[in-house]
Amino acid sequence: MATRVSYPAEIKLKAVEMRMAGVSVSEVMEHLCIKNKTQVETWLRWYRNGETHRFEQPVGKQYTYGKGPEVTSEVERLKQENRFLKQQLDVLKKYKEWERRCHQKQ
Repeated sequence: MATRVSYPAEIKLKAVEMRMAGVSVSEVMEHLCIKNKTQVETWLRWYRNGETHRFEQPVGKQYTYGKGPEVTSEVERLKQENRFLKQQLDVLKKYKEWERRCHQKQ
């Protein structure tokens, strides 16, 4: 069963900046290792609606309208970033293993 991916606010903002600069959604996804195009579109909609506080919102966590998260500590932010980087490494390892298996069959 797949786990939900949590992207840091910096990645979300970078994706929005790239889209605003005219970069295609598929290029943004490839460059920032984002799995779902709908996610990029959602972040862009939040940005256009002035809801940038939602970039800090954890997966599945809903805040009262107009309220952002409590200020997260530096340690908590680093834990989130560490989790994101570990997820990227896991994906890369799976890809390398898949690539190795494909080349062995040939």
